[in-house]
Amino acid sequence: MKFRSTTILTVRHNGQVAMGGDGQVTMGQTVVKSDAVKIRRLMDGQVIVGFAGAAADAFALMERLEAKLKDYPANVPRAATELAKEWRMDRALRRLEALVAVVDAKNTLLLSGTGDVIQPSDGILGIGSGGNYALSAARALVNHTNLSAAEIVRHSLDIAGEICVYSNRNIVIEEIK
Repeated sequence: MKFRSTTILTVRHNGQVAMGGDGQVTMGQTVVKSDAVKIRRLMDGQVIVGFAGAAADAFALMERLEAKLKDYPANVPRAATELAKEWRMDRALRRLEALVAVVDAKNTLLLSGTGDVIQPSDGILGIGSGGNYALSAARALVNHTNLSAAEIVRHSLDIAGEICVYSNRNIVIEEIK
């Protein structure tokens, strides 16, 4: 059986940054958990990480990212690039199946096992099974409302939860102020 889960969204808007995630974990056609927390704060709360994919793989990657952040404390893009290189080149790490979204006060990054470190040009990033639904909603809200970044994340994840059967409306949001 295949596990499916997660909608993670990060929005950078009007000097604010917020990341949110839903709580659903699905195995096959069954919801096995509805209140999973897929967002973590690192580096004394200065960095927020969200993950989509296999939870154990994501936790392994978050631990490695935290180590890289300690090696490069003022440089999140460098830490992310070093992790992506290690992830791509290490035989055991290559098998990890997850995507990781990383934000700090200045950067929004997507990390993948293929060595990608992508910074979205608009500061909005969605990953996971409902990520594209949330991303679309967030882009519309950013362009047509005066909501805060956290409010945009909440409304966008609500919309994704209504559309994506692998997402729910049990939402956790973290902000960097």
